[in-house]
Amino acid sequence: MNKFLVLVTILLFSASCTKDYLKKAPDEDLDIKKVFSERKYAESFLSSAYNNVPVMLGAADWDQRNPFTGASDEMEITFLGAYSHLLNSGAWSANDYFPDVWGFMYEGIRKTNLFLDNVAQVPMDETERNRWIGEATFLRAFFHFMLARIYGAIPIGDHAYTLSEDYSKIRRQPIEKVIEFITRECDKAVPLLEWKVAPDKLGRVTKAAALALKSQALLYMASPLWNGNPDYTGIKDKEGVQLFPAFDKERWRRAAVAAKECIDGVEANGYRLYRAANNDPVRNYQEVFIERNNAEVLFARNAGEHSHFERCSNPISYGGFSIFCPTQELVDDYEMANGQRPINGYNADGSPVINAGSGYVEAGYVAAKHPLDYYPAGVSNMYVGREPRFYASINFNGSIWKGRGIQFWFEGLDGRKRAGSDYCISGYLMKKMVNPTSDIFQNRFSLNTFIYYRLGAEYLNYAEALNEMDGAVPDVYKYVNLIRERSGLPPLPAGLSQDEMRARIWHERRIELAFETHRYFDTRRWKIAAGIDSKEIHGMNIGAGTSLSDNNFYKRTVIEKRVFIAPKHYLWPLQQEEINKNRNLVQNPGW
Repeated sequence: MNKFLVLVTILLFSASCTKDYLKKAPDEDLDIKKVFSERKYAESFLSSAYNNVPVMLGAADWDQRNPFTGASDEMEITFLGAYSHLLNSGAWSANDYFPDVWGFMYEGIRKTNLFLDNVAQVPMDETERNRWIGEATFLRAFFHFMLARIYGAIPIGDHAYTLSEDYSKIRRQPIEKVIEFITRECDKAVPLLEWKVAPDKLGRVTKAAALALKSQALLYMASPLWNGNPDYTGIKDKEGVQLFPAFDKERWRRAAVAAKECIDGVEANGYRLYRAANNDPVRNYQEVFIERNNAEVLFARNAGEHSHFERCSNPISYGGFSIFCPTQELVDDYEMANGQRPINGYNADGSPVINAGSGYVEAGYVAAKHPLDYYPAGVSNMYVGREPRFYASINFNGSIWKGRGIQFWFEGLDGRKRAGSDYCISGYLMKKMVNPTSDIFQNRFSLNTFIYYRLGAEYLNYAEALNEMDGAVPDVYKYVNLIRERSGLPPLPAGLSQDEMRARIWHERRIELAFETHRYFDTRRWKIAAGIDSKEIHGMNIGAGTSLSDNNFYKRTVIEKRVFIAPKHYLWPLQQEEINKNRNLVQNPGW
């Protein structure tokens, strides 16, 4: 971590030693003292810490530090340069430097520490100063959580290191101490922050964000990966300190209390589940991710006009790259409109076991178009009568997108025959988060955000933690059913056992939170990734088809055989470069 000691030099000393020295702009010779002697410079320094919040929308882009969507069973990314391919093949290692989550997050931590150490010197209004302190305190906690969720136990950066310190004493702290630090930071930040910010400050941290981070951190701490995991009993530092704790069921109670505190607090201050103006269940869900900074959003990263994200998500004939490809497994998991699961499982040959009571039909084609134009006549019955979130999240063969039907079959306008190295490998594209008003050919794009925390996720956090602690009590039903009702689905059946409710909550998270990076971490914290991410994933047969109703296209086809080695792949390896610099940093198991 000593490479970050000179970070402020990199950030603040841009002076050149060339003969052009005297041509420097007035801001080029800033040092720490000068930065915190004027409000405008101090605010810019705080803004630079916000820059370390990853954009995350670009799941194929290394610099956005989101290999998680493509490395879950939600999606396959066709672009060969995506880091998720290394995770899916098991070819990643401790010698990889990108995406550099470790370095980027500790850079953010150092920025916030420097800010907190020096903000008292800024001549400014005290109310505003306290708000800034709250923002920096949250960001420091947030950066720690971004590290902990992939590495587990990490060094805690609670102050800005100086050149005189002994860096060999830096060690990974037990995961429960890391989470305690994060939650304490959130508790410190909440009274300093506002519930909402002015329109010109959208994206800044609020009380809602701090409460949501605390909820998420405690939920992860209560989950099987960190809470009494027998695979981690031997992970100790060089002094014999155990880095992962014994099981404590009360951690679920603390997670439930934090989630409910967040829900009650934000709802009392104007946050709510988003609903479209006409309360159409498809638009209720779709617009959560398009209407920026709506009443459901607790914390989001502004991404500007993210044209590359739009191109990656759009079909070829629309000017897109067609590379964000949902898997058949995810498509199969969307319910029918009646709330029944269409697929109960799979036979040995990969064929689906169809739930006859669901009304799902795999063969044939629909005679009439969808009444709201989600698809035309002739679409496969596989996509007929599905739940509203399916139509808000998935572009499938024949689905209406920007006024016309998508043609994913081989000879279609969006098919493999017409594509180069970038193409739709599964026969599906991600529709969720993609703005239908963007026009790639006209270079007209919407403003994008990536939502880290929203109220709908808090409902599911609370329901999960409460069910694990007390079973399927009324509040568990209440908050899961609120999510389902918003999207036009019937409530859960009464009388579910704790195990049955757990399965329902896990399923609800899979659908409601799809493509928001939760799935990758959910399957790991639940310790089920070894059984999910070590299988073949499927799509449609993109190498066949001459028309919308060509049966040859609608055949489940293997698109990748994925590799997951347990327990090794449940956590990322610390970069070998960091261990070489500090031998007190012990490596995660298997690396």
